[in-house]
Amino acid sequence: MANREALRELQSRLATRMQAARAEGVQSSWLAVEAAGSRYLFPLAQSGEIFPFAPPQQVPYTQPWFLGVANLRGGLYGIVDLGSYASGRAPAPRTEIGRAEARLVALNAGLEVNCALLIDRLAGLRNPDAFVSGEAPSADAPAWFGSGYTDASGAFWQEINLQALSQQPQFLSISA
Repeated sequence: MANREALRELQSRLATRMQAARAEGVQSSWLAVEAAGSRYLFPLAQSGEIFPFAPPQQVPYTQPWFLGVANLRGGLYGIVDLGSYASGRAPAPRTEIGRAEARLVALNAGLEVNCALLIDRLAGLRNPDAFVSGEAPSADAPAWFGSGYTDASGAFWQEINLQALSQQPQFLSISA
């Protein structure tokens, strides 16, 4: 009898939360991440599942930023070091602490690219209200850069258009 009451109470709480979520709409617009000392915002609609870091199987004769392939929940994904790709520098070696915080963020399946981005740290979810100012990307910025935002603490966050990134010829051409 107590189990049924607990189940009814749980169902009631879930129904209330779902109704509140529908009424309020989507609260967060971006997944905030850090990679190679930079802060990035991934649109939630373009982001996929988040995985703990698993060392990928290296692939010979590829770009330094392409770390290899990994089996993530039964799917084969190419692993790209976002910090290295964005900066154009070779990937930095990771410490044990760095590996513990590192995550793989898969691109949304709708983008039809089996790829996951290696990031150094998740920084949570953000919505437009979390920022005090925004600016359009500069003329010389990569095509996959969206707007840049500054938060209340003065930190700069760069929006990454994952769909545009996944269609860049350089991103798709992993051979060295």
